[in-house]
Amino acid sequence: MRIWLDGALRNADSAQVSVFDHGLTVGDGVFETVKAERGTAFALTRHVDRLTRSARGLGLDDPDPDEVRRACAAVLEANPLPLARMRITYTGGVSPLGSDRGDAGPTLVVAVAEEVRRPDTTAVITVPWVRNERSAVAGLKTTSYAENVVALAAAHRAGASEALFANTLGRLCEGTGSNVFVVLDGELYTPPLASGCLAGITRALVVEWAGAKETDLPFEALEQAEEIFLTSTLRDVQAVHRVDGRATAAAVPGPVTAEAMRTFEARAGADLDP
Repeated sequence: MRIWLDGALRNADSAQVSVFDHGLTVGDGVFETVKAERGTAFALTRHVDRLTRSARGLGLDDPDPDEVRRACAAVLEANPLPLARMRITYTGGVSPLGSDRGDAGPTLVVAVAEEVRRPDTTAVITVPWVRNERSAVAGLKTTSYAENVVALAAAHRAGASEALFANTLGRLCEGTGSNVFVVLDGELYTPPLASGCLAGITRALVVEWAGAKETDLPFEALEQAEEIFLTSTLRDVQAVHRVDGRATAAAVPGPVTAEAMRTFEARAGADLDP
């Protein structure tokens, strides 16, 4: 495996980041997960743009988009895989042991791992922890992912692949690494960005391509919904067949979800950088 680290491809066993890197010591970093099929990244422009927005939200210098693209191309060429998860990580770099940043400059890492296609349906749980929609990092894709690790571990213990959060107002927000859509009275809805959810790349495409409405939703909408599905870079559109051990519908995916799945597959296949 070949990994891009600070300007060059390196073997995985020699690609080393300092123990004083701010991304390691305090989680001062941002990242993107990009789907790649047969060496081609999907929606890379949107991912690079969001990486920049997240970096600005943390007060980091803008990543060089040309370097990020070169790094991605080099890693995909060096590691040919039919379906891959490519991870772009950009941190505050070597810094003092504390919250203050150093002046050594940022760290850029691009790595890749083989993936398998996800199932068409999955189970989820709800968790008692909440997203803080007023947090300084709300809506940013940062490397401070510990609360997601805890919630996802709880989901796995319950035989589910995802955990869903409310925000501090009791509104439906998002999953640990996904956005959530619900069908109510035949209409497709998803929480607005003001809920504190991540501005998911797949979420935005589904809103555009499937005509979903961004609406404040009570957390209880998960109990009332006729259909539920998740979106993320590697899930694409994935139907939910069970929430907290309760089946969502007799037939999953339902008609709205199935149409969203077909539309996404067709549109994404026709344009790899929408």
